[in-house]
This record gives sequence, C-alpha cells and structure tokens, in this order.
Amino acid sequence: MRAVVMKGNRVSLCVLTKDDVKQAWVWWNDRRVRKYLSSPEEIFFYEEELEWYERLKKQKTREKVFSIVENTSGSLVGLIGLHRIDHYNGHAEIGYFLSPEHWGKGYATEAVALASKYAFSWLHLRKLYAWVFETNIASIRVLEKNGFRLAGRLHRHQYVPGEGLVDVLMYERFRG
Repeated sequence: MRAVVMKGNRVSLCVLTKDDVKQAWVWWNDRRVRKYLSSPEEIFFYEEELEWYERLKKQKTREKVFSIVENTSGSLVGLIGLHRIDHYNGHAEIGYFLSPEHWGKGYATEAVALASKYAFSWLHLRKLYAWVFETNIASIRVLEKNGFRLAGRLHRHQYVPGEGLVDVLMYERFRG
C-alpha cells in the first residue's frame, strides 16, 4: 500500500519510500537515464542514496520528492521533485525522470501536471522552473505540454556524452 499525494488518470504522486530508493538508485546509474540529468558522468553508491533519503526526510521545507507510480499496476516508474523551494520568493525548480521502459507513455507529462498542481495549490508557489538540455526533446515536450515557456538559454554550457557541448534551456511556468 502507498500513501498517495496526488492522483492522476495514469499515474499518481506518492510519498517516497525507502524501498523506492533502491530502484531509483539502479535507474540513476543507468547511462540512458543519467545522460540528460545533471552531472551525467557521475556514479552513485546505494549507501549515498540512503543518506540522501534520510536528509530528505528531515528537510521538508526546501525539497519535496515523490514517487511516480503507475495506477493500474502500482509499480514505481520514476521520481519527480520540487527542489530549492523558496517560499519567500514563491518559486521552486522541478526535476523528474522515468525508467527507460516507461518512456513515451505520457507518464512524465501527467506527473509534471500533478507536481505543478501540488506546487501551486498546496505550497502556494507562484512559479516553477526547470533546466533541460536542448537535445532532450522529450523533456522539452513534457514541459511545453504543461504550460512551461522558454525563459533563457546558456549557450554551449553542458557536456552531454555522445552529443558534446549543448545549450541548457531554462523553462518557467507561472501559477494561474
């Protein structure tokens, strides 16, 4: 049984559990997933991820991370987070990833919609923003389908394995 925070048609955002961390750790080290996340060259140790989980439980005001769970099977398909939550200025960064076997099914689009609703309705934030590599077309589509608009560009800013230096795009969405 899972604690559901926001329920959608195909996926729900659930409270992250310690058991979810083990599966996420496997995905974080998958080069297909890691390629478009920050620090694509990094490898992660399971013990480090358990430490991250314990820190996350203690610092509830600056970061919210949810499990993305498929409604029909109840299986974990990815994670989504609101990071660097700034209540004073009313904004946060949104970040997400799915396991490769769940790409292209619309799960990320729905998860971003749910996390946005949570951020605007429950945290009373006024803006969300996301950083995405220009070559990550799927993620750009997810953001744009959710009303995010291109706000800026860092030219030839990030090295992506197999693609070289790429632009990093900043997308934003305002409440309302």
